[in-house]
Amino acid sequence: MSVATVSRALRGLPNVAESTRSRVLEVATRLRYEPDPAAARLAAGRTHTVIVVVPHLASWYFSTVIAGAEAVCNESGYEFLVVGVGNIAECDRLLDEQYRIERRTDGVVLVNIVATDAQAQSLRERGVALSTVGTRAAGCPSVFIDDVEVGRLAAETLAGLGHRRIGLISGLGEDPLNFDVPKRRLAGFTIGLREFGLSLDATLVVGGNFGIDGGAEAMAHLLDLGEPPTAVFAMSDEMAFGALMEMSRRGLRPGVDVSVLGVDDHEVARVLSLTTIRQHVASQGAAAARSLIAVMASTPVSLEPVISPIELVIRATTGPPA
Repeated sequence: MSVATVSRALRGLPNVAESTRSRVLEVATRLRYEPDPAAARLAAGRTHTVIVVVPHLASWYFSTVIAGAEAVCNESGYEFLVVGVGNIAECDRLLDEQYRIERRTDGVVLVNIVATDAQAQSLRERGVALSTVGTRAAGCPSVFIDDVEVGRLAAETLAGLGHRRIGLISGLGEDPLNFDVPKRRLAGFTIGLREFGLSLDATLVVGGNFGIDGGAEAMAHLLDLGEPPTAVFAMSDEMAFGALMEMSRRGLRPGVDVSVLGVDDHEVARVLSLTTIRQHVASQGAAAARSLIAVMASTPVSLEPVISPIELVIRATTGPPA
């Protein structure tokens, strides 16, 4: 029999003689034949799969963005894959035409990873939708927070309490992905200090690698200075947790001996009573996934970036200088 006849018989379509259908089903049962959904989707030119690409799989921020996007994709019936990339070359290889990502997915969400305008155009031409979190690509929907305002608000909060020597635990030291978030937060922090007649002291800026251990090491460096800061802004809550651990090891009291302010409002921030700048991380992933699904469904989508809100949450780790 022809492939078309067998296919029609297995799918219960008309224009197949009942004797033929019975023979096909009998042989399919004997051979334990099961249709391959992936092959069927490939034949139809659709994978019904979404890929989310992130630089750090173990990070709380990225895992929370993934959770928000996954929930939306699951509700819409899309399979969901997560891909981690460690540097720009790996990301370029993933998006390159030779990789044929269109065979694996209908849409891609890039989280804090930059796609060039040429890469975005290439994906569109190959039928792959694209949305981004934290970056922008030409012709694609995007979701942001105002990271410049995050830095400015942190400086305003600490300087407003009377601190004049303020340390900064920044993000990545050596950054293979040219991560923009630390740069924008640093720019805002500098602006905020200027509003109080202060300037950024380069000796008080230390990289913390967006992790707890890095935050602890950075705080140790700051506290070992001849004139340590009276307040510290950590660009993520996880680095702030490390800073608090180092203070505890030295018998220092947060908000009394040294003030500490983070970013994110991680679940543990409430346990440690950490003052932080809250962002709605899961909502960013969900918004990016909804935009992506709309693009894949050929539904009109605004290309104006969605600005996710931030808010200052005052807790016990900040106070006036001793």
